[in-house]
Amino acid sequence: MENQIKIVMADDHPIVRQGLKQIIETDRAISIVAEAGDGADAVEQIEKHQPNVAVLDIDMPQMDGFDVVRELQRKNIKIEVVFLTMHSESEIFEEAMDLGVKGYVLKDSAVTDIVASIKSVASGRHFLSPALSALLLNRRSRIVELEETQPGLNSLTPTERRILKHIAEDKTSKQIAAELFISPRTVETHRTNICRKLYLSGSLALVKFAVTHKSEI
Repeated sequence: MENQIKIVMADDHPIVRQGLKQIIETDRAISIVAEAGDGADAVEQIEKHQPNVAVLDIDMPQMDGFDVVRELQRKNIKIEVVFLTMHSESEIFEEAMDLGVKGYVLKDSAVTDIVASIKSVASGRHFLSPALSALLLNRRSRIVELEETQPGLNSLTPTERRILKHIAEDKTSKQIAAELFISPRTVETHRTNICRKLYLSGSLALVKFAVTHKSEI
């Protein structure tokens, strides 16, 4: 079938994978091209098959779901991700959102949500299990509040915004430069411009701001 959504599914519990597979395969618009039982194998299968979407359990041996996403980003592999998890804690949810993960499905509701989540993220939209709606609303309200207290955020260029996100991850200018394929001096220039726009005095103030507001920037 043309234009099928190709997915790699990774979960260290074979029974869970089998159950999800049976549900997913009822929709002919989705094709499971590979399965993995741990994070390292997930990265390998994604590199090999180049799917549109990866469905990843957060808790896996060798590499957890977060590590898998970071490794894919490091390798510049473009793919949408659905996290499948038992975790409904705000800290775990925030970390997933900070990584740019568009799908977050609780295992308790996977039977009803998994197909819809795959189709949503494949089309570039977000999908969250309904039970997480309060976490999303809280995150959005914090973003609005920060933009009101720091209007300079809206004046940042896309590159400055990306650099600010990297700073929030405690990366050095050299590391940021390597990831963005620019020189460390250019990164330093951007850092100076960000400080000016946000009325921050110096590098330490910038790092403190970025780390404190990591989930809102």
